[in-house]
Amino acid sequence: MTSDTIIEKQKKQRKLLLTAPQIILFGFAFFIVLGAVLLNLPVASASGESVGFLDALFTSTSAVCVTGLVVFDTAGTFSLFGELVIMILIQIGGLGFMTFGVLFAVLIGKRIGLKERLLLQQSTGAISFQGVVRLSIGIFLTALIIEVIGAALLAVRWSQDMDWMRAIYFGVFHSISSFNNAGFGLWSDSLSRYVGDPLVNIVIVALFVVGGIGFTVILDIYNKRRWKNLTLHTRIVLIMSLILSAAGFLFIYCIELFNPATFGSLSWSEQLWAGFFQGLVPRTAGFNTLDIAAMMTASQFFMILLMFVGASSGSTGGGIKTNTFAILMLTVLMIIRGKEDLHLLRRRIAHEIILRALAVIIISMGVVLTSTLLLSITEHTLQKDFLELLFEATSAFATVGMSMGLTPELSPAGRVIIIATMFIGRLGPLTLAFALTRNTKAVKYRYPEEKVLIG
Repeated sequence: MTSDTIIEKQKKQRKLLLTAPQIILFGFAFFIVLGAVLLNLPVASASGESVGFLDALFTSTSAVCVTGLVVFDTAGTFSLFGELVIMILIQIGGLGFMTFGVLFAVLIGKRIGLKERLLLQQSTGAISFQGVVRLSIGIFLTALIIEVIGAALLAVRWSQDMDWMRAIYFGVFHSISSFNNAGFGLWSDSLSRYVGDPLVNIVIVALFVVGGIGFTVILDIYNKRRWKNLTLHTRIVLIMSLILSAAGFLFIYCIELFNPATFGSLSWSEQLWAGFFQGLVPRTAGFNTLDIAAMMTASQFFMILLMFVGASSGSTGGGIKTNTFAILMLTVLMIIRGKEDLHLLRRRIAHEIILRALAVIIISMGVVLTSTLLLSITEHTLQKDFLELLFEATSAFATVGMSMGLTPELSPAGRVIIIATMFIGRLGPLTLAFALTRNTKAVKYRYPEEKVLIG
């Protein structure tokens, strides 16, 4: 065999190798299909009959993509086996299948190579591939501890309404669903029956907020514990999360005070808890204590904006992410002030980061608007308002799981559109773009510069 033949063979082998984004894409797709097959089994149905592959695929996608949109009542449709499958899919989708892969590899003593570390970096959203194995183990242990605490607190509360075994099961299911920002519940009215319950509100909100700020942030806070020692990423996430949470609570509470369909039958304390919960839940959690369809139009639109921003990078939530939104807002201010560099908390943000943030936002807007446009075509017979279609598309893309009641009424084509939107939202627009393209070497020349009018 000649040297030229060997070189050609090596080139072909490199072309066949999957990139990290492609492995993530196919990994999620594999678990979605596997979950659909399991949920379509008669044993997974409460009636003993298959729910239909499309509905099983929709539910599996919603679980793996930690969204929470459902075409039918989870507890009323699925058996215990089906609910356990959904719970496992939520856990895999929330933490990432690579996290479980690393845990298994460490347990059997397998060495984690450079390629696996790069894949872990992409999967966990870490800034560097150094320390990603330790980060993955930390993610698993952190999730386990928080979910156990949440499950225990919820079980104690719900033991007052049901027997202990059922209370423990409900506590575990809702704790996993909340921490992973999935929004799946075992009551047909989500958590509306506990609209004024302090413990349920606090525990559920704490779980999805902690899960939504990201594991790197959680571990950074745990390791450094002092504000000035925290990374810039952690400080941006904490500041933006606080601002958006406060804005959501104040806006929803003040607007819904004038809505008898939601706050009319609630006491003063229940109104506060409802505003608190519903103002924070658009951060991709998916639960609700109020009827979303009965809320004021202004509240629904504001929730769309909050859903689009979503949680934070490296978390169990979706959306464009709080840090991306912060970079966008600060870039606008930078341009208005005529500055060339973006500075934040005595640090300079690289132009590459700004361009990535703009790319994420533009692609995300394109996905949401395209999904809305397609739904307006496929669901025209339902005669739904544009806001309801936009709400559904945004909820799917941001993996939130809230709905104004459209999901169960979707046509088969509409369900396929929402499945695709949830999948894109969970992967992330840039990860999907990188997965569908091949990296090419950068050119070693630059074209002449010329001015273009803007604005």
